[in-house]
Amino acid sequence: MPDSMLGAASISRTLRSAVQSLPSNRLSLFCAAGLGITAAASLIWWWQRRYKVELRQVATVSQLLIYPIKSCKAVSVQEAECTILGLINGKLGDRQWLVVTEEGQMVTGRQEPRIVLISVNPRGESLCLEAPEMEKLLIPITPPKSNKVRNCRVFGSDIQGRDCGEEVSHWLTSYFQSSEPYHLVHFEPDVMQPRKCADMEKPFKDTDIIAYPDASPVMLLSEASLVDLNSRLSKPVTLGNFRPCIVVSECKAFEEDGWDDVRVGTIRLRRVMACGRCILTTVDPDTGVMSRKEPLDTLRTFRKSEANLSHLYKTAPLFGQYYGVEQTGKLRVGDPVYHVIKH
Repeated sequence: MPDSMLGAASISRTLRSAVQSLPSNRLSLFCAAGLGITAAASLIWWWQRRYKVELRQVATVSQLLIYPIKSCKAVSVQEAECTILGLINGKLGDRQWLVVTEEGQMVTGRQEPRIVLISVNPRGESLCLEAPEMEKLLIPITPPKSNKVRNCRVFGSDIQGRDCGEEVSHWLTSYFQSSEPYHLVHFEPDVMQPRKCADMEKPFKDTDIIAYPDASPVMLLSEASLVDLNSRLSKPVTLGNFRPCIVVSECKAFEEDGWDDVRVGTIRLRRVMACGRCILTTVDPDTGVMSRKEPLDTLRTFRKSEANLSHLYKTAPLFGQYYGVEQTGKLRVGDPVYHVIKH
């Protein structure tokens, strides 16, 4: 029997002994008090049981990936700060830049598959953009405040972005060989209103917010899950097909499906839902060619949602997990990943 339960039983025995020695005219009053004490003891025991938790190490952080421009290449970092909006390293925030049309509509790998070939790397106070058959381009990480603020649309949701200038607009328009101009915008957390995750996916809390990601500030995926998928494919795919922020190792395939409460470094994450996969996963990150088939077709054969969750995922197969940020802080490659288990 747990110590807390033994304590409650001891209180009850003491109470019965005291009752037997009381004058009858005080019995009813003391019984009422005794009932209160017993209830309090039971409540203490329940509270201790309810909030007893175990931190069980389930994995290790193997990679931290930041995608500065939505749909472009990742920047691998050794450490990051996890803010309410997601990962950031220095001034390099995850998906805080976005390519848009003249009308402000987002441009991703779904519309322009070759966007996945653009690499973005910090160079002091600048971002360096590189792409096949294009000259390197340096742009300020922080666009001048005199630049235009554009109204943008990301999956039908309104959000703003500071225009990054005509030079990068010409560069992008030329790269995509577009007849209409493309623009690069930057989200400014201190002055611009973020999007609510719940507007994209209902299971999120109202406090979960993002800039330009699809739906969640953090997506976690295990290396083992990728290995399992590749064992079913004739041509292996990479993490670049799935674009996770936190990659973990030293666990079994798809174990991340059950990590509802995660602590890593000084951060705490709350699992909200699985990541339902779309046509973007079929864009080859090495060639920029969209097949519209694999790995999506294979994922559909073994990673469909349960029937009672079809209202969330429709027919999308599930790969990786979306998390909300419960506690901001820092994490590093090599940090243990703990699953918080309540007993």
